[in-house]
Amino acid sequence: MTTENPPDWFNRALKAKVSQGFVEVQGCKVHYRSWGTIGLPGIVLIHGSNAHLEWWRFVAPFLADQFRVVALDLSGHGDSGWRSTYSGSLFAQEVMAVCEAAHLGDKPFIVAHSFGGFVGLETGHHFGEKLGGIIFADFTVEPPERYIEWGKKADQRGGEPARATRIYPAEDEALARFRLIPEQPCQHAFVVDFIARQSLRAVTGGVTWKFDPGLFDFLEMGLDQRDKFVGLKCRSAVLLGEFSTDEGALAAPYMKELTSGILPIFMVPGSYHHFMLDEPMATVTAIKGIILTWIFSDRQG
Repeated sequence: MTTENPPDWFNRALKAKVSQGFVEVQGCKVHYRSWGTIGLPGIVLIHGSNAHLEWWRFVAPFLADQFRVVALDLSGHGDSGWRSTYSGSLFAQEVMAVCEAAHLGDKPFIVAHSFGGFVGLETGHHFGEKLGGIIFADFTVEPPERYIEWGKKADQRGGEPARATRIYPAEDEALARFRLIPEQPCQHAFVVDFIARQSLRAVTGGVTWKFDPGLFDFLEMGLDQRDKFVGLKCRSAVLLGEFSTDEGALAAPYMKELTSGILPIFMVPGSYHHFMLDEPMATVTAIKGIILTWIFSDRQG
């Protein structure tokens, strides 16, 4: 529990008008929240692994003056359902289904953080012609020879399923265990406290984390991310945390080489991997700058 006095943007974000809904995708209910006026250009925000849509809570409302915005809980996360197995193509279908259900209109833009960048890449691979562009947020594509398969965890355990998440008798005990991954400082303790509380669900005997511990058991992220990135049929850009140490965010120069040097790469000053928590207003400015430039370019022909 933090006693720090939050700034104005924190309270404004929590008071902002927001709607929520569910859409069923291949037998699984997918949860989302939406902000802004239907008819404005659409943005869909995708969270990282073991996270949930509330990671975007302090960004989404401040995009909503110029965009129709939706953030979703990928299956196996947040308040969405769980699956027996997961795949990149299924996640891509979830993203597009939420875009349709939330009325994001033609060619919505994707902002995809960390593991969500993999989901964004898969969505671009399968549905790129239907997108306005993708911002990869602290996610980069590695050269194939350096790529590590983060999925298929069951194979590494000899086929054994993942252990269930720990049940904590008291909420305060669980909150004391919450950590951002990778671990990093965050100047806004009240934001981390909010995120941690939204990460828990009540179960018999106490509380536990919302994410599915078996998500990576059979999910194959693949060794073809470079080819999928090069083959994208929509625009892309990269947005990085200045001090990020996440292993998945270190190959931006390689991505720039793959685009003959024209890939836009931007940085959120003073931030780490979870820059939407570190510097939400700077994150809003960066996202708006990238996407509004794309829109202006389209209108200029």
